[in-house]
Amino acid sequence: MTVTAAGVSAHWLSLREPADRRGRSAELAGILAAGLAVAALAEQAAGSADPIRIHDLGCGTGSLGRWLAPRLPGDQQWVLHDRESASLAAAVADPPRHSDGTAVQVTVLERDLTRLTATDLAGADVIAASALLDLLDAAELARLVDTIVTVGCPALLTLTVTGSVRLDPPDPQDAAVEAAFNAHQRRHVDGRRLLGPDATGVGVAAFRRAGWRVRTRSSSWRLGGTDADLLTAWLIGRVAAASEQKPVLAGADSYLARRITLTAAGGLSAVVGHVDLLATPR
Repeated sequence: MTVTAAGVSAHWLSLREPADRRGRSAELAGILAAGLAVAALAEQAAGSADPIRIHDLGCGTGSLGRWLAPRLPGDQQWVLHDRESASLAAAVADPPRHSDGTAVQVTVLERDLTRLTATDLAGADVIAASALLDLLDAAELARLVDTIVTVGCPALLTLTVTGSVRLDPPDPQDAAVEAAFNAHQRRHVDGRRLLGPDATGVGVAAFRRAGWRVRTRSSSWRLGGTDADLLTAWLIGRVAAASEQKPVLAGADSYLARRITLTAAGGLSAVVGHVDLLATPR
């Protein structure tokens, strides 16, 4: 997982897209789609039928849009937010598509997601994001929830890490690597303490304090022999982060070598915990 000051690498996003697609909760997307369909019928009865406007926060190369757009009803307009111009260009090159295969209308906005306001998201019918919440600190997540509540539209926030990983077969070093990696997920960066695996709980509590209904579903990656490239990249990034957090981590190199050898032979499987969250006004 290559995360630098310039953002997340396009190669990593490409590797993880199939696992993200399998993992995301189709149930929550269906609940969202049903609510949008009801709202669209009410608009039609009132003599208006505007496209559904979806804001995708931290869109990367557009994986979430490609998964979600075919599941939503009617005409759509997507607004893609990211801080990386290269990611936005890749997302536009392979845009979200309606269920009939036609491309949706796309607008791109290069910006810092931690500074979004309700004005930036005005007119949204859906606010969506993927693998974003765990990269925020508590104050940033609180501001994001406040912004969504002010806008007043449903939010589908997918693939937040839980910190739970199950590897088969297990290795005696798994627990030490997991503890160090999860500590890295909660590390301090430029005066910010990232939420990491705590993000879903913090987000759920914030939406509920605002009186919103919150549904969560597991969206874990389930990786096996056909995911060798992703598993290898994930293992390398995981051990690198764990070793950065705990430089004295014993046996990290030999652990990584064992795990990569097993992966190459098709003998390692992993369940990597993620959660999807759908928040809706009551």
